Amino acid sequence: MERPEETVQGAQMRQNLEELRALGVEPYPRRFERTHVAEQIHEGFEQLEETEAVIAGRLTAIRGHGKAGFADLRDGSGRIQVYVRKDEIGEEAFAAWKLLDVGDIVGVRGEVFRTRAGEVSVKAAEITLLAKALLPLPEKFHGLKDKEQRYRQRYLDLIANEEVRQVFAGRSVVLSTAREFLEKRGYMEVETPILQPLYGGAFAEPFETHHHALDLTLYLRIADELYLKRLIVGGFERVFEIGKDFRNEGMDRTHCPEFTQLELYEAYADYNDMMELTEELFESIALRLHGATSFEYGEFTIDLKRPWKRLRVMDAVADAVGADALKDPTALFEAARSKGVDIEAGAGFGACVEKILDQLVEPNLMEPTFLIDYPREISPLAKQTPYDPEIVERFEVFVAGLELGNSFSELNDPDEQLRRFEAQVAKRAEGDPEAHGMDEDFVTALMHGMPPTGGLGLGIDRMVMLFTGAPGIRDVILFPPMRPDRKE
Repeated sequence: MERPEETVQGAQMRQNLEELRALGVEPYPRRFERTHVAEQIHEGFEQLEETEAVIAGRLTAIRGHGKAGFADLRDGSGRIQVYVRKDEIGEEAFAAWKLLDVGDIVGVRGEVFRTRAGEVSVKAAEITLLAKALLPLPEKFHGLKDKEQRYRQRYLDLIANEEVRQVFAGRSVVLSTAREFLEKRGYMEVETPILQPLYGGAFAEPFETHHHALDLTLYLRIADELYLKRLIVGGFERVFEIGKDFRNEGMDRTHCPEFTQLELYEAYADYNDMMELTEELFESIALRLHGATSFEYGEFTIDLKRPWKRLRVMDAVADAVGADALKDPTALFEAARSKGVDIEAGAGFGACVEKILDQLVEPNLMEPTFLIDYPREISPLAKQTPYDPEIVERFEVFVAGLELGNSFSELNDPDEQLRRFEAQVAKRAEGDPEAHGMDEDFVTALMHGMPPTGGLGLGIDRMVMLFTGAPGIRDVILFPPMRPDRKE
């Protein structure tokens, strides 16, 4: 493979570096103090016209020949044009200017003015090289389209594609709004272990590692739940954590083995309270990002205005495969197969329900919907409903076909929790790698008494997909995991 610096353009950029050094130019100075950013100059032009400004950023275009020229300079706030004249900056400085390349980072001191064409610009009186680029930007800056390269070299993606920068700016807004929203409601942000001797809180296969000093097998957490509920036992009545979770699973449009999750728990609440909180949080983020509760997502218009639709799981399953299929596991299995559901032979009632929801129901939930009341078999940490002990108070929230969150009225009966853990251990012994293990310490914590509690987990990455219109989860993670580059 040809190394980038061995290309003709890369070689010319390195030659320019040597010529700049020969002129006495320091190509990598320590610091630079600026007075304005591009956005401030554009927005405050009437006050800043004919005054001096000091700006800094990356050259993204250079135009003109002879004794004058223009350049586009981009900083973190946007783009501004720079006008350079030989008789304004001097012969030596202009000689150095002619050796600069697109991609170089420079500082410019000069007067703010408007060109004859009407463009707000800065007329350079002094130009300072701040970082000499030695590799060219992709395809003259505007052509970085290959997704694999974009994910692998995110720094180039951010330089080349303004819409990508806006996605990650939107991600920051989602996170800051969620924190502010919860703190105003009395929630305390906490941190719980990422490396855990026992993993739990979800159905997933973990990543495993080994701690040499303790000679101990540890797991990257798959959820924050069991530690956060220990804090409810300890007397913190409203807690939340925003952090990384890890699941050793495949990758697709909505799944990534390393992802960000918001989990929160509130004492003396249940899943009804969590539904209201979810609605309020999503409304707050929409208003902050879009100025309204409705916005475009692909070909759909999404409106997050409360109240959202509530749909019982068993009603949704009955609508999908017929009410008669709910009589027993065999009938449900056969009905699912007849509707084209991909399901393994011998799947039990709960597994059938999950597959039917996943393949026939959830992709069609475009309007904001709470899918509520799940079979106990597939929800070992949730409290039973008062109307049926085999159904638990759990919801999953969907918008635009995206599963965005999961919530329980948390089980706080230690004896019942122990029985459910034992049932999960039996499943694991039968070969289910995603079944829960036995967490005796958590059961011990419950035996000291945990108040009625509502819990909620929200997938931050999928929320960002929704609010920014990003097509996939790798588009909202700055540095997603990638296979090794075959070219390397």
